[in-house]
Amino acid sequence: MDVSTTPSSPGRFTSESIETMAITLRQLRVFVTIVHEGSLTAAAQALHLTKPAVSAALAELEKRYGHRLFDRHHNRLFINDLGRQLLPLADELLGRAATVEQLFDRHTQLSGKLRIGASYTIGHQLLPSLLQGFRRLTGHTDQQVTIVNSATIGEALNAFELDIGMVEGRIDHAPLMARTWRHDRMLVAAAPEHPLVGRVATVADLEHQQWVLREPGSGTREQFMHFLAARLEHWQTALELNATEAIINATAAGMGLTCVSELEARHALADGRLRELEIDLAMPRQFHLITHRDKYISPLLARFIDFCHHPDGDTSRPHAPA
Repeated sequence: MDVSTTPSSPGRFTSESIETMAITLRQLRVFVTIVHEGSLTAAAQALHLTKPAVSAALAELEKRYGHRLFDRHHNRLFINDLGRQLLPLADELLGRAATVEQLFDRHTQLSGKLRIGASYTIGHQLLPSLLQGFRRLTGHTDQQVTIVNSATIGEALNAFELDIGMVEGRIDHAPLMARTWRHDRMLVAAAPEHPLVGRVATVADLEHQQWVLREPGSGTREQFMHFLAARLEHWQTALELNATEAIINATAAGMGLTCVSELEARHALADGRLRELEIDLAMPRQFHLITHRDKYISPLLARFIDFCHHPDGDTSRPHAPA
């Protein structure tokens, strides 16, 4: 059965209602896994259980509460409003249970899987060395990294499929909280032979130019729209790509200008494949750490967030404000 979203159904899940029911962690783990994996079959594989066992655990959970958490239609499961209410509570209970287990584990300071979503610039340029430092400091090695655009990370956080997101710019979803993390800047780059290279250009000089851009939904595209497109009356997309290295190569080949992160363009600028245009416009941007407001901040997640802010181990400096 596939799991999809359907309009809300009556009833409400609260922490009080959960306390009055004999719900087991196994049932909650089955429920959360079904939502994350998308079907009973995939959930059974992830949990190393048979499909009938997963189906029975879900049926017992729904029976104990007296309401269905999924609507059934043509052999498919559609999570309903009660299911969506239960999801953050179940995620928190499972996280707290893992924390309790750690109290009795003398050999492992931090345990559990850390699910990280990173936008492309952060995932390619910052996260590898950051994870290596975190592993060296804590000994924790069970991290799952997903590198996608910022909008997709926001959707995954809302569905509790990720523990934390690391994105460029903000994500406008009410249930999500953003912590300012690092700073970067955007720049306009061109092939070395472009006529605007070598002189100070104005925003007006960028009118009627062809642009090689990231796809809508990416933080980089959002920054282009905010800083440049809003100031230009006429601009055209020469090529749209979802990989920055491909954008750099297309721009170096003369297919148009691009608006790119200084962090990602630094190697192409250093080796002369690209040249930065001197324009009379500052384009700063911020990187953010994103979590769901209802997400239980486990000791593992809290340690990772702290390490992101203080990778050198100096915790005396305050975190940047959200």
